[in-house]
Amino acid sequence: MTMPPRFARRRTLLKSAAAAGLLSATGLPSLAGAAPADPWARAQQIIDRFAKPLPFPKRDFDITKYGAKPCSLRKVKGFVTIEHKGEVDTPVAGSHDSYPAIRDAIAAAHKAGGGRVLIPAGNWYCKGPIVLLSNVHVHLAANAQVFFSANPHDFARDGDYDCGPNGKLILSRWQGNDCLNFSSMVYARGQKNIAITGEDWTSVLNGQAGVPFEDGSGTCWWGMNRKGALPGALHQGVNNPANPESLAALAPQLDAATLARIQGDKPNWRSDEMFLPALSEAGVPVERRVFGLGHFLRPSMVEFIDCTDVLMQGYQVVSTPFWIHHPVNSRNVHISKVRMDSIGPNSDGFDPESCDTVLVDGCWFNTGDDCIAIKAGKNLDTQYGPTRNVVIQNSVMNSGHGAVTLGSEMSAGIEHVYAQHLDVRNINWATDPLNTAVRLKTNMNRGGYLRHFYVRDLKLPNGVRLKPGFYTPMPGGPVPAKTAAAGAGAVITFDCDYSPAFDLVRSRPPEISDIHISDIKVSNVNSKEGSFSCYQAFVVMGPVATSYNGPAGAPILPVTDVTISDCDFGTPINADMPWFLHNAKRVTLRNVTIGGKVYNESLAG
Repeated sequence: MTMPPRFARRRTLLKSAAAAGLLSATGLPSLAGAAPADPWARAQQIIDRFAKPLPFPKRDFDITKYGAKPCSLRKVKGFVTIEHKGEVDTPVAGSHDSYPAIRDAIAAAHKAGGGRVLIPAGNWYCKGPIVLLSNVHVHLAANAQVFFSANPHDFARDGDYDCGPNGKLILSRWQGNDCLNFSSMVYARGQKNIAITGEDWTSVLNGQAGVPFEDGSGTCWWGMNRKGALPGALHQGVNNPANPESLAALAPQLDAATLARIQGDKPNWRSDEMFLPALSEAGVPVERRVFGLGHFLRPSMVEFIDCTDVLMQGYQVVSTPFWIHHPVNSRNVHISKVRMDSIGPNSDGFDPESCDTVLVDGCWFNTGDDCIAIKAGKNLDTQYGPTRNVVIQNSVMNSGHGAVTLGSEMSAGIEHVYAQHLDVRNINWATDPLNTAVRLKTNMNRGGYLRHFYVRDLKLPNGVRLKPGFYTPMPGGPVPAKTAAAGAGAVITFDCDYSPAFDLVRSRPPEISDIHISDIKVSNVNSKEGSFSCYQAFVVMGPVATSYNGPAGAPILPVTDVTISDCDFGTPINADMPWFLHNAKRVTLRNVTIGGKVYNESLAG
């Protein structure tokens, strides 16, 4: 890999940015320390921090003044969703590229001390990322649609790191692990006071993830995932010949036994999705975790790293390659009235990772994976610290895996999260149902802690998925097969042994405590099985000791201090076992109705 002169300086920044994130996380005097007697008072403090609009100078930089020209559209055959092929809109071949104009307008606004970059009504073809700079607000007018090119080379062309045949890449984080990779379609790193907004939901950012690659190099972005890949084609889950056969040269400090433990004996351990976490586990520095061209780690749609005072508001985003919004190590992050409509593989709607002070308000989710998934690093990539001080409210969850999910990448911890006033509609319950409403995912690899998590006032008019997704234990585990609907089918799921077989190193037991959930109302749907709301009301799967494979003596702590109160879970299919507990204590039910029966009791298992 060829390194530009500034590379050594930027390598240092990888460390200093992490340190800055940890410092800022403790730099909130009014939010520091123990939670107040009323935890929702702390939630209101977080909300109040976003009452004052971000300050931008009142001057516009219209992209047409910098050479942007609208384009016409045509129909091509592609993926409408990852499950359905059909015709999708895309710019006609040879369309004018408005990427340079958007880039230059942002640069001009930044140089002038800030302002608004205006993308007018029309269709705009963009062969590269929108990279935000400090004090710049990018605004899409009503009926403005940005179509990002369906060409991976356009997102491996202008990054800070020249990685030779892999392209010029950016610092990114992929499923909790740091790497050099394709740029996201909207990106910023180390910026302050930035915004991307729309006039309404006719203001659209289109990732074109289901459109065939323009250079003919593959099916489409979704084709990098096993669900969209052609038979026999390389994708993120199969061995990539570009990855070396051993980590020995990349991690010469490790002995043979440690290397063997990290690499394991899985036939696909050199697949990109497994090779990256192996690099983290082996302590390989980020500058040597090079992906991009020749690899299959799809970029997030919107990714902000080490940014402060961030606003995302009022637009619609569709057909995204991977996670839709992914702020990392950022502070004061506000996402408001954004519509997310992408039924693709891993199309999480909003994934704040190692962020401090976040407000999600008035958003609309129709996603192919978790609507919201709060993250905090994976393996040894914990330098950015925990995610804390998050409020999620007044939003609609239509479909996805989980409505409000914490994890599974949470090695640095999650604390002080508040979710309230959510309409968990599950509108596609008959064909593509929501798996669960409130979900925690971690395991003996991802570890971390979750504490001070509060949920109230969730309405589920169509229940959750009725078909269970059962927990799959490691061989010899204590939990009987087909007893816990930890993957799908429970309204509330705490899964502290999530997909344990995926992770070869399992030496970091999680710690889960102080979870308080109230006022969830779940209605039945009339299915062919009868009138039901879920398979099980809730699952509390604490850490499973037999999944641990680290040094002896580590404490395997139970999930503790959980309250579920004033809830009506409707009628579960599994009436004989409406809940499941393992390695959990002080789980208290207060005025909880399940199948018409009211429960007031303390549980342990």
